[in-house]
Amino acid sequence: MDDDRLAEDLRLAVGQLVRAVRPADQMPPGEAAVLGYLDRGGPLTTADIAQQRGVSHQSVAKAVKELLGQGFVRAEPHPTDGRKLLLHLTTAGSGRLAEERRRREDWLGAAINEALNSDERQTLAAALPLLSRLTAHLKSR
Repeated sequence: MDDDRLAEDLRLAVGQLVRAVRPADQMPPGEAAVLGYLDRGGPLTTADIAQQRGVSHQSVAKAVKELLGQGFVRAEPHPTDGRKLLLHLTTAGSGRLAEERRRREDWLGAAINEALNSDERQTLAAALPLLSRLTAHLKSR
């Protein structure tokens, strides 16, 4: 298989997997992503999150508005730029994110156990460092 075909097959498979792990009863992906970014690197501005996600400021602002309304995020004036707000993950937001991650992990773990035999699970585990290295490479470009 040539590199272009491998890249396309990987893109399709990962995209389908990500979409399949998001059942309808879970929080919207944009909101979950904002909580995740604040958990890993917060506090951040809406513009920071949009830049890191590679999406528009408006789409992040919409998610932030919902999260503020639910008490999962709080905003305070930016310490060096009064035009900006610095977003913080609240305790409630941290709990909601942990619940969301746990639900997705349980759902995906059950699917792995049901669909893959022991050798296939070992192959999948062996591929994880490669996927992480590929992700790090893409982020550094």
